[in-house]
Amino acid sequence: MGDYMFMGEYHHNIDEKGRMIIPSKFRVELGEKFILTRGLDNCLFIYPQKEWEHIIEKYKKLPNIKEARNFMRFFLSGAVECELDKQGRIKIPGPLVKYASLIKDCIVIGVNDRLEIWSKDSWDNFIIENEDNLSEMADSLFASDFS
Repeated sequence: MGDYMFMGEYHHNIDEKGRMIIPSKFRVELGEKFILTRGLDNCLFIYPQKEWEHIIEKYKKLPNIKEARNFMRFFLSGAVECELDKQGRIKIPGPLVKYASLIKDCIVIGVNDRLEIWSKDSWDNFIIENEDNLSEMADSLFASDFS
């Protein structure tokens, strides 16, 4: 795995041409070129090039079963190589803007080895739906660490 540690939450707007600023804090770690693709839970994922190569290696080892093929189709068909413009923005293609329902207010979050781009509405809903379960999630995932 890469040595990335993305974290934090940043609020940015997407313009009518699909351009959005990537927080300056993340730009150096992302590097010159990186991959933007459909994520899970109706958000977009951004991976540094090295991290993306790790993911592709893992996928090559998946069994040739329907679930794996369908996941690959979903994940790879939306993938595009991106680079930042002089203002530190990326251009998000129309199909990805539509998939993540990105209109004006967006949230960019760091999640360890990737960034996620959410519409503000989807992110707010995600927080509301999950905040009550946070303790239960932590208990089931990390029970042995905390006891």
